[in-house]
Amino acid sequence: MSVLAEGGLEFDFSRAVHAERLDLQGVPIPEGMKLVDFVVTDSSEVLLVEVKDPGQARDPEPAREAFRGRLGTNELINGELVPKARDSYTFLHLMARDDRPMLFVVVVGLDGRASDHALLGQFKSRLLHRLRHEASERWERLYVRDCVVLTPRDWRRLFPHYPLRRRRR
Repeated sequence: MSVLAEGGLEFDFSRAVHAERLDLQGVPIPEGMKLVDFVVTDSSEVLLVEVKDPGQARDPEPAREAFRGRLGTNELINGELVPKARDSYTFLHLMARDDRPMLFVVVVGLDGRASDHALLGQFKSRLLHRLRHEASERWERLYVRDCVVLTPRDWRRLFPHYPLRRRRR
């Protein structure tokens, strides 16, 4: 499958070696595992892609503001994002599909105001710290090489070979 959608965002991964929806509804996964939306394999790395799109709500602006508030806390990091990255890595490792470095990518459907970029930069730092240090000691094995937290506009700059568009409601 080369075109994958989540929320109101549609990604074209036709230039990837392989791309799939990892959190497919109705497909059995190990009990308690949380998986990212997409896994995209290219020649040099694996992208673990999680999409958070508050702009898809019926009334998008209040949803965006509420989401911006969540970015200021660690609730989203500790309760959703880190478990999804860790569990997705574990799943891929156990399926012998961890043969390339992994990058955790969080796409946030915000409009990209200057204040969003500052907020996302701080959020990314906290997320990366938690990805590397969940227990009383830092992980000895870094299961993701890095993470990025970006808006759709940033995605287009960082991953121009994987077109992204907003679907109409």
